Amino acid sequence: MEELKKEKIQKLSEHYLEILHILGEDTTREGLIKTPERIAKAMLTLTRGYEQDPAEVLRSAMFKEDYKQMVIVKDIDFYSMCEHHMLPFFGKAHVAYIPKNYITGLSKIPRVVDIFAHRLQIQERMTMQIKQCIQDTLDPLGVMVVIEAQHMCMQMRGVEKQHSITTTSDFTGVFRTVETREEFMNLIRN
Repeated sequence: MEELKKEKIQKLSEHYLEILHILGEDTTREGLIKTPERIAKAMLTLTRGYEQDPAEVLRSAMFKEDYKQMVIVKDIDFYSMCEHHMLPFFGKAHVAYIPKNYITGLSKIPRVVDIFAHRLQIQERMTMQIKQCIQDTLDPLGVMVVIEAQHMCMQMRGVEKQHSITTTSDFTGVFRTVETREEFMNLIRN
């Protein structure tokens, strides 16, 4: 495992060195000598979600419980990388589920968010993946996910809109009813 990581760092470093050359940089100057390796290590950290199984994280703390009310974990900070420009997007995820037979440890919900965020992503897909993972693994009465994020690809390039926020949502089961969705939205606003 450690040998594979070293190999990935070496291969990525070679490519980043070439990118710096193409950009016209002097890769022998002090500030850039270790930059290709630093970028390679950073990319492996930013994409570590590919090596983790979010369903397994939920199953590792899954408990039979006769609780049938809404469970919400809100304001989950996340950082991800846009797959279109490989620039960061970041914000907060709000996740709710209504158990049928099983609950999971509360810390497992933010871990699931982190796993999907640590992959090259688009916000819409990430929203659906979080929802579907919880639905498939816990089999609750319903799941709802809302993500609010700022996208550096919109702020640093293109339209350059500094204060725009993108909101996505997805839901299953009992969250299809307006009343349940409104209850969730009211609870995450407070």
